[in-house]
Amino acid sequence: MSALHHAGLELRPEDAEAEVAFWGLLGWTEVEPPAGLGERARWVERGGAQIHLLVTETPSVPAAGHVAVVAPDYDATIARLRAAGHEAAPRTAYWGAPRTQVISPAGHRVEVMAAPPAPVA
Repeated sequence: MSALHHAGLELRPEDAEAEVAFWGLLGWTEVEPPAGLGERARWVERGGAQIHLLVTETPSVPAAGHVAVVAPDYDATIARLRAAGHEAAPRTAYWGAPRTQVISPAGHRVEVMAAPPAPVA
C-alpha cells in the first residue's frame, strides 16, 4: 500500500509568511524542514501528510491543478478562511459531501472537502 506523504507548492519569498498562515487556517502546523532546506522551504503538516512550500523567485502556479484536503471541522474551517479575507467558493457536492475552492496567498487552488470520496468499487 502506498500513501501520499507530501506535495510541493512553489511560492515567492514574500508570500511565505502569508502562505504558512493560510495553511494554519486549514489546521496544518508548521514543522522544521531538515537542516539545509530551511533557507529555501517552509513545511506544514497535518496527520502525517505535509505540504512543502518551496521558495523561488519564479514560482510555477498551475492554472487548474490543485491540492485537496479533508477538513473534519469543515464549517468552522470555511468560516475561518472567510473571516481571514479568503474568498471561499462552494463547489458541486460530489460524493455527497460539501467542498469549497479557495486560492492561497501564493495563488494555488486548494479544494477543502468535508469528507473524502467513498472508495470506487
